[in-house]
Amino acid sequence: LIRHAQASFGAADYDVLSDIGHEQSKALGAWFAAQGITPDLVAHGGMRRQRETLEGILHGMAHTATPEIHPGLSEFDFKGLLDARFASGGAPDGLHDDRKSHFRTLRETVALWQRGEIPDAPELWPAFTARVEAARAHLMRGPAETVFAVSSGGAIGQMTAAVLGAPAETQTALQLQIRNCAVTRLVFSPRRAQLNGFNETPFITAANADRLLTYS
Repeated sequence: LIRHAQASFGAADYDVLSDIGHEQSKALGAWFAAQGITPDLVAHGGMRRQRETLEGILHGMAHTATPEIHPGLSEFDFKGLLDARFASGGAPDGLHDDRKSHFRTLRETVALWQRGEIPDAPELWPAFTARVEAARAHLMRGPAETVFAVSSGGAIGQMTAAVLGAPAETQTALQLQIRNCAVTRLVFSPRRAQLNGFNETPFITAANADRLLTYS
């Protein structure tokens, strides 16, 4: 599982990779190539930032592949969720363009969403968890042994929490840690999946960390 590279937080269209995001995805691809890791199957969700990230990874690997697109890998509509919570007013200043305000409020809002306390949410929590699980089962169906799936922090956090058998609040704790273009590894068989690595950014070095280590 690979989180998308840096998108365009605070811009009119978040769903576009930044220049740094394009650099991150190509750097991760180059690292995969250097390790001799080649996917048998590639996939992404229905979002542009996910598609562009996979394209950058494949470019960095000098590899071509036709991706599967699975809606379970798409992020939940965090902007719509925040707007639904504050439909009657009371939204904090900088809700959609100040990182600190946005992510603090998002944590609180996701907890309400998980408890079913945002009835007008664009997607209900059980529907979100069900589509993420459907994506996991589909990608691990075989016979592909090595799968690259580009997704987003919320979906990756949920898939990881589910594999661990952790409660809903663990999803949020995991989601808010995941770096841009970070790799989370699951080892799977026809009967089970196990966490093998979380939030790894092997393409980041001491020389490039100031530029390429990002979270949003």
